[in-house]
Amino acid sequence: MSKITQGAFSFLPDLTDQQIAAQIEYALGNGWAVSLEFTDDPHPRNTYWDMWGIPMFDLRDAAGVMGELKACREAHPDSYIRLSAFDSTRGWETVRLAFLVHRPKQEARYRLERSEGNGRSQRYSMVRA
Repeated sequence: MSKITQGAFSFLPDLTDQQIAAQIEYALGNGWAVSLEFTDDPHPRNTYWDMWGIPMFDLRDAAGVMGELKACREAHPDSYIRLSAFDSTRGWETVRLAFLVHRPKQEARYRLERSEGNGRSQRYSMVRA
C-alpha cells in the first residue's frame, strides 16, 4: 500500500515516538519554534492545514511537544498531523524542518489525471481516487 510522502523522512518508515522526540530535541536545540498542524486533505497543493494550539515558542523540552502531539492524535485520529520547526533568525525566517508524525489508518489515495488543452498542451492534475 502506498503512503502520502510529504516533508522530511517521508520515504522512510514512520518514525517512532522516540525518534520524533529526538527530532524535536534537535529543533529546540537550534532555537526553532515547534508547531503541530492537522488536516484530512493531504493534497500537495493544500498548504493551509489547521493549527493545533499556537506555536510553542518558549519550550525547551521535547516532553511538552510530545504531550501536545498525544492530545492532537486523540482529538484527530483520522487526520494527518505534521510537525514543523520554524527558525525566526533574521535572514532565515522560515520552516527549517517539517514531517508527518501521524497518519490515519486509511491513507488518502490520489491518481494523476491528464487532459489536453489549447495547442494540444497536456495538463496534469491530481484527483482523489
